[in-house]
Amino acid sequence: MLVADALTVGYRPDAPVVRGVDLRVAPGEIVGITGDSGSGKTTLAKTMAGLLPPSAGTVTVDGAPPRARRGAIAMVFQSPRAATNPQFTLARIIAEPATIRRAPAPDLTAVAAAVGLTPDLLYRRPHALSDGQLQRACVARALLQRPRYLVLDEATAMLDAATTATILRLIMTKATNDLGVLLISHDHALLAATCTRVTTVANGTLTPH
Repeated sequence: MLVADALTVGYRPDAPVVRGVDLRVAPGEIVGITGDSGSGKTTLAKTMAGLLPPSAGTVTVDGAPPRARRGAIAMVFQSPRAATNPQFTLARIIAEPATIRRAPAPDLTAVAAAVGLTPDLLYRRPHALSDGQLQRACVARALLQRPRYLVLDEATAMLDAATTATILRLIMTKATNDLGVLLISHDHALLAATCTRVTTVANGTLTPH
């Protein structure tokens, strides 16, 4: 289970962005987070993914600190261009987890097809792709890591409705197979249709629906 206990996070000691948050994401569960811009959603997401250290409280992944469970959490950010190397081809971007682990090369055509990308796109670089195409590659890259938990920070904001539906169907299928998902979105209808439960962030604290 991905667990936050009494989690407080801030960029200055006197100004916490997230305050005293308790949150649990179990394998096979999709937990939704919503809230206004600036409410602390992204800060919470990064801390749950092990990318930001908490000021107080703890985050654990299956009972251990995130650093002891490297590869157990993958995150997809809102901006795919900030999360990819502009010099890499789409194939290299998607294959990064396998390259880092020195694992056998994956069937990139199949991986790309699962998120709605055609084979001809695999050898283009980010400047020759739309934001939506690049975001789909980021989702494919995250899933190729085979994480236990997936954090999506407004990851569908740049996708059209049809592509969003394709991606969410794929993620819901993965959740059925014990992937735990933390899904952050402003789209209340999307959260209601996808999530096991939804929580609102307001002023750095959580309010269950």
